Amino acid sequence: MILTGLNPYIFLPENFIDDGILLIEQAEELYKGMGPMNGSHYTNYPPLNQFCFYIAALFSGKSILGAAIVMRIQIILADIGILYFGAKLLEKIGLNRNRIFFYALNPFIIIELTGNLHFEPVMLFFLIVSLYLFQKKKWMLSAFMLAFSISIKLIPLLILPIFLKRFLVKKEKLVLGENIGKLMLFYGIIIITTVILFLPFVSEFLIESYTNSVGLWFRSFEFNASFYYLLREIGYLFRGYNEIAIIGKIAPVLTIFFLLFISFYKRNQKTEEIITSMLVVFSFYYFTTTTMHPWYLATLVILSIFTKYTFPLVWSFVIVLSYQAYSNSPWQENLWFVTLEYLIVYGYLLYEIKKPTQNLSGKNCYEKEKESGL
Repeated sequence: MILTGLNPYIFLPENFIDDGILLIEQAEELYKGMGPMNGSHYTNYPPLNQFCFYIAALFSGKSILGAAIVMRIQIILADIGILYFGAKLLEKIGLNRNRIFFYALNPFIIIELTGNLHFEPVMLFFLIVSLYLFQKKKWMLSAFMLAFSISIKLIPLLILPIFLKRFLVKKEKLVLGENIGKLMLFYGIIIITTVILFLPFVSEFLIESYTNSVGLWFRSFEFNASFYYLLREIGYLFRGYNEIAIIGKIAPVLTIFFLLFISFYKRNQKTEEIITSMLVVFSFYYFTTTTMHPWYLATLVILSIFTKYTFPLVWSFVIVLSYQAYSNSPWQENLWFVTLEYLIVYGYLLYEIKKPTQNLSGKNCYEKEKESGL
């Protein structure tokens, strides 16, 4: 749409198909392949992601295959960047740089992201670079990178409050003065950069169309959920119908309260503490969401390698159980597969929380690894 001079946030593919206006080559094939649900909703991808699509359209000519190849190249380049900066960040916080291969060589990551063309690696590349720069105390450049990450996928917006105590607390004491200015500049750069990237798409319909598309994830869509499915069944039992309209609104509110709790309760001073808090908050969000598509898990996988937790790695192997839904036409989930998936994930998570591996000195392996540099 951008290549043809149209604003993707205010035009629907189905409008052109219904009117018989084929603005691009293979338009009918694209519409049929992506499905009517895709064609009947405005795009929810942020502006920098739209630029990635524009690059694919620019270099692919009139070929769907060409566009797929260009997008795959972008994702592979992002993963190479994650490999490089992720290894450097691991060294900076005293962990073995080879831990990055738990992400880079993970079959789930290769199949679901590079294979299926989800742009999480591009978002995660900017996030990892941001954390690396933050560790080096280059927090202004870090803010720009974080804004770029948000402009690929909105999900990093969720972790912004976690940086608060890093600026405002030192040695368990509240530090104001010039740190307030640094904090405001840090958040200011993120917000202003994100807004600037949206400016080329500004129209009177932008806010309405964009918020409606994003809102679908909370009030309409449901897939591979855990706690939500339990609450949904309770709703069927007592009310006789799907309560997604109510539950979908409550879950984000609970996530916000949990985010604020983690932001103010946890130390969040060292980079590894900040990353751990990010992992905890994202995990809570994905555990309570109505829609948990497999590719969302990539964020937990990359963050986990900087922490003592490995349950996202276990999840990356059992989440393939959710693929069963796509073997049906039309797709239909088997909740026994979903139940098995989450029993394994929650069971292993509880094991990690309750029984950390101990060495003879009483320190867990994560602490020992940091001290030894292994």
